Amino acid sequence: MKAVVFREHGGPEKLTFEEVPTPRTGPEEVLVRVKACALNHLDIWIRQGIPAYQIPLPHISGSDVAGVVEAVGERVEGIAVGSRVFVSPGLSCWRCEQCLAGRDNLCPTYGILGAKVDGGYAEFVAVPARNVLPIPDGLTFEQAAAFPLVSVTAWHMLFTLADLKPGETVLVMGAGSGVGSMAVQMAKLVGARVITTVGSEDKIVKAKELGADEVIQHSKEEVAARVKALTGGRGVDVVFEHIGPEVWEACLHAMTRGGRLVTCGATTGGEVKLDLRYLFSRQLTLKGSYMGTRAELLAVAALIGRGKLRPIIDRIYPLRDARAAQEQLLSRRVFGKIVLKVE
Repeated sequence: MKAVVFREHGGPEKLTFEEVPTPRTGPEEVLVRVKACALNHLDIWIRQGIPAYQIPLPHISGSDVAGVVEAVGERVEGIAVGSRVFVSPGLSCWRCEQCLAGRDNLCPTYGILGAKVDGGYAEFVAVPARNVLPIPDGLTFEQAAAFPLVSVTAWHMLFTLADLKPGETVLVMGAGSGVGSMAVQMAKLVGARVITTVGSEDKIVKAKELGADEVIQHSKEEVAARVKALTGGRGVDVVFEHIGPEVWEACLHAMTRGGRLVTCGATTGGEVKLDLRYLFSRQLTLKGSYMGTRAELLAVAALIGRGKLRPIIDRIYPLRDARAAQEQLLSRRVFGKIVLKVE
């Protein structure tokens, strides 16, 4: 099969489009003919090389896959060849205490497709049968690939961890990102007041179209000061953060007393400063988030199927142009998801 691989860690130039063996399908696995695969910042980190992911090389990235079932293992039941499916990107054992309690993203063996194992920058990918789910009615393959990872992450952060309630005010950092574009929609759907940030003028209208009540252009305005002005000096109840040290202090100072901040990323670095006196005196809550549960993904998929949420796609590249797609993602001149189309 054709695939985009990297044989050593480094920049986008390490990605090559070449012929590789088609993956073998185990007895409890499904072989998916990939039709579309969305990019995530995880793809960048994996390609660059980070200590948390010690992967054998060469490697195929890609966590968000949509396609058609090509073959099923001998122990697989209830999945027909030819079915239109998307893949749940979280890989867990489904036998441990955490999995059996419905907290599968806390499984000791938890990993992500395209990080722990080869992913969807390819014509075929083999995945556990339990990770294959039907595409919601009315979605294209590109749309089906654009929502799983970011939507399960956003749902877990906003509702499971931050416990966002109707009538509360939430600050969503980076409405133009994949996870931010989903978070804005979800928060608005439950009746929250949504304040969000963007980096350029052209993204303001797009953020408001998603449901944002107020949009802050962070390249021109000081985020915390603007949030305080918009909330009459009170601050927000919840901060949805995934950027890291570049925005950390602003996020902390944007919260009201008793506010909750949930973070899932570190695109601008891994270390931040924290004044513990500010943390405890204002009774703030800080939580880390990593992906979400299968049940949360199914809930989101149902809402997408009913048209309550929509995957936002910035642009589509052919698989062979994965390098250009990653370079575009790194440029930040993106609103929503970048998707690779596999012919």
